[in-house]
Amino acid sequence: MSKKHPVVAVTGSSGAGTSTVKNSFEHIFHREKINVAVVEGDSFHRYDRDTMKKAVAESEKKGGRPISHFGPDANEFKKLEMLFKEYGKSGSGKTRLYLHNDKEAEPHKQRAGTFTPWASIARGSDMLFYEGLHGGVKSDTADVAKYVDLLVGVVPAVNLEWIQKIHRDTNARGYSVEAVTHTILRRMHDYVYFITPQFSRTHVNFQRVPTVDTSNPFIAREIPALEESFFVIRFRDPKSVDFPYLLSMIHDSFMSRPNTIVVPGGKMGLSIELILTPLILNLVERRKKK
Repeated sequence: MSKKHPVVAVTGSSGAGTSTVKNSFEHIFHREKINVAVVEGDSFHRYDRDTMKKAVAESEKKGGRPISHFGPDANEFKKLEMLFKEYGKSGSGKTRLYLHNDKEAEPHKQRAGTFTPWASIARGSDMLFYEGLHGGVKSDTADVAKYVDLLVGVVPAVNLEWIQKIHRDTNARGYSVEAVTHTILRRMHDYVYFITPQFSRTHVNFQRVPTVDTSNPFIAREIPALEESFFVIRFRDPKSVDFPYLLSMIHDSFMSRPNTIVVPGGKMGLSIELILTPLILNLVERRKKK
C-alpha cells in the first residue's frame, strides 16, 4: 500500500456490474478534479482472443481442469501485482490495452481481440484506478490485494450474476444460451477459488439482491430492474463509517448488521457516491500530507 501513490480497485466477476460502479467512480474523480491513471483488468489476460479459444479447446480436449479467464492459467497475476507495487512506489508501471472491438482496434491499426504493446503509465497521476476481475486476487505466485489501498467488491446474488451474463453475451455478443451456460460451468472451479475469495479482502462490498424470482437464471427473460432489488453494503471497518448520516441521506435504508447497510436498488448511484467520495478524498488528503 502507498500513501503517495494510492491504488484503488473495483473487482467483480464477468457480468457482475463493475462497470456501473466504475461510472460512479468517474463522477467522483471528475467532480473532485482527481487525475487518475485507469487500468482495465482485461489488459492482464495472458492470451489474445484467438489464442484463448485455442487454449480453451486444448484444455477441454485433454480432459483435465479447463482453462478460464477467472484463473491463473489465463492471466498475468504476477504482472498485475508488479504494476500495483511499482505504482505505489513511483507513480508508474507497465500496462497495456485489450482491444475489445473494431472501434477500439482501429486507431492502433490492429485487429479486435488483441493487445497493444506494454507501456509505462505517465507520471503525475493522483492515483491508479483498476476495474476488472482480479483487483484483490491471491494465487500461489502473486498477491495483488496486498498493494491495494481501497478495494471495492461488486457482488450480485449469483443467480442474478448469471442472468446478467447470459443476457449480455446472447444479446451483445451473439452467443447461444447453451454456449454461455457451458462457459459458466467451465469457469466454476476458478470462480470458487480465485473470484469469490476476493470479497473477503474488500474494504467495501456492494451486493445486489433481487426481490423477484431468479431461481432459474437460464430461462429468465429479462434482467431484474434496479427498483426490483436491494443493495447489501458491507464494510470491513464499520467504526470508520457514519451510519446515522447514511441512513438520513438514503431514504428507506436500514442496517441489518453492525457493519452492513441495506439500500433500495434505485438509490444505488447515490449510495455509491455518498460512501466512496469520503474514502477517495481521504486517500487524496493522505497523499498530500506525505
